[in-house]
Amino acid sequence: MLRRLVPLFVLTCAATVAQAQSSSGTLLIVPANGEVRHANDEAHATLMIEEQDKDKAAAASRVNLKMKQGVDIVKQLDAHASLKTRGYYTYAVYAEEAARPSGKTRQQTGWRVGQYLDVTTTSLETLPKTIAAVQRVLALNGLQFGLSAASSKQLEQARIEAALRNLNERLAMIAHGMGRNLTDAVIDTIDFDASGAYAQSEGFAPKAMLRGQANQDAAVVEEPSFEPGETTLNLRLIGKIRFK
Repeated sequence: MLRRLVPLFVLTCAATVAQAQSSSGTLLIVPANGEVRHANDEAHATLMIEEQDKDKAAAASRVNLKMKQGVDIVKQLDAHASLKTRGYYTYAVYAEEAARPSGKTRQQTGWRVGQYLDVTTTSLETLPKTIAAVQRVLALNGLQFGLSAASSKQLEQARIEAALRNLNERLAMIAHGMGRNLTDAVIDTIDFDASGAYAQSEGFAPKAMLRGQANQDAAVVEEPSFEPGETTLNLRLIGKIRFK
């Protein structure tokens, strides 16, 4: 039986050596991905006010007053929040087509005036209270949760380490499958974020927005419930490796 096993062992070794020799100088393009997760610690809320009146000045005056009240409420309850007003608009309002006699020009019935307020804050514990208070005068038009700039910066190192670790793991499996030692692999290039010739376009779906209707009275608003969730950060890279 030994006489039969020896030739088989010799043939196996010879095949392994031949495979290793044939892979010398082989260029490998190895994709890798690093993923880290972190709880969201920042909220981006969009508030708005819209008024309609036959008198343009009256509509604008109510918008200006309520926006000022809303800004004051946010500043009072969240002193560290970042605020930005934008999108002030004034539109003429016309009668419905069905109510317009044939051949007559559209009849203007009033004016619609509105404005938006963007609020960025890391005070997530007090956010429901702040939103409920400001909803007495402004409407919540959109809300998104994400990572603050400080958290994103802290996670950058972890993303890089995770991606490189994944690259080494894949390279070890490839080397084993080719019958080569991992020490024979020489990294030629690391293409972070899979840019350049290796980049693949990715579509990003728009983030969901929470829509709300304008609240025209000063009634007490119950506190909303928010779940910030978490964000997953990915770092894609391509390793260009050559076997000695």
